[in-house]
Amino acid sequence: MITALLAGGISLVATVALIPVFIRFYHKAKITGQQMHEDVKQHQQKAGTPTMGGAVFLTVAVLVAFLLAVATGNLSNTTSMILFIIVLYGVVGFLDDFLKVFRKINEGLNPKQKLILQLVGAAVFYLFYDRHGGGDMLNFFGFPIQLGFLYLFFVLFWLIGFSNAVNLTDGIDGLASISVVISLAAYGVIAFEQQRIDILIVILSMIGGLIGFFGYNHKPAKIFMGDVGSLALGGMLATISIALHQEWTLLLIGIVYVFETTSVMMQVTYFKLTGGRRIFRMTPVHHHFELGGLTGHGKSWSEWKVDFFFWGIGLLASLITLAMLYL
Repeated sequence: MITALLAGGISLVATVALIPVFIRFYHKAKITGQQMHEDVKQHQQKAGTPTMGGAVFLTVAVLVAFLLAVATGNLSNTTSMILFIIVLYGVVGFLDDFLKVFRKINEGLNPKQKLILQLVGAAVFYLFYDRHGGGDMLNFFGFPIQLGFLYLFFVLFWLIGFSNAVNLTDGIDGLASISVVISLAAYGVIAFEQQRIDILIVILSMIGGLIGFFGYNHKPAKIFMGDVGSLALGGMLATISIALHQEWTLLLIGIVYVFETTSVMMQVTYFKLTGGRRIFRMTPVHHHFELGGLTGHGKSWSEWKVDFFFWGIGLLASLITLAMLYL
């Protein structure tokens, strides 16, 4: 436990120290920075804000977790699997950001390219997981379901789905970073209860990095995490839920990401079926709240208000999940 806490502390301090260096480099190199959505007027002033900050806290968290795990004999197969997905999905996100920012390709990686890379990563994870005794039993709200080879398709869906879901959530200052901190804290409790200190080291290392990053990512954000951060964090949450054999918990602990993704799916489907009508003012749904969708009077919410609303939902859902497990 002390090692895990140390990992969190080191990651926090290192991230706080390195993010300003990254921001100065970004400005000195005169990199264009993040482009903002035209439909949300209050975001236009953020145009040009440095992005790809996820590369900093991911690198710090992975290195700290790996080195401390090796030093204390906690580098298990499970730890290696989680770190592998963080790195691989981080690389996918980095390529996407790099093409947008440095090559001026607005789309970045096209959807097909991104999906193929995510599929490859998820498939490798499954093969490694299966080879090292992970099994093919799905924990569905406490009921074990033997899936056999179909567990592969679950893993593909879980990793790709949640990596993209966290990516959708990363739309306003600080929303994704603290939402993931809350989710990871819940899994930290589960890992501690299962005495999985190897996993706890990775979790607390990432929490430390995210808290350090939040100091620069809260409104008004001095830097964004970019796809390099959000895709990796989503993949990390999915792998942790699998590694702890608590897959179903991510539907509640990750309810914010589920809500964000569902809102996009609902909007697109309804738009096509009704010839252009909308359910939400804008999706992902955090933009709906920003534009005053909750009141119906067009009175916009501040980003802080949206943040606290969604963080509150995530925290409540996480506490309910933990109560279901341990009370």
